[in-house]
Amino acid sequence: MSAMGRTKKVGSAGRFGARYGSTIRLRVKRIEEAMRAPHRCPRCRTRGRIKRISVGIWTCTKCGLTFAGGAYVPRSSMMK
Repeated sequence: MSAMGRTKKVGSAGRFGARYGSTIRLRVKRIEEAMRAPHRCPRCRTRGRIKRISVGIWTCTKCGLTFAGGAYVPRSSMMK
């Protein structure tokens, strides 16, 4: 039996299996979904071309702008 299709609720956090508890896995899912969502570049305003290089470092694949932002999203709630 394949493990695919069993991660509907936890999505990408399904890689953890039954470990770490459901609350932690759902929190990881929400963070990773926000991190991988399409974001708008602050310079060229193109949507969906922002990539996370490492924690807090983001780059636009279109215009080449590299900038500091939040750990999981380019603009954190502290930066507003």
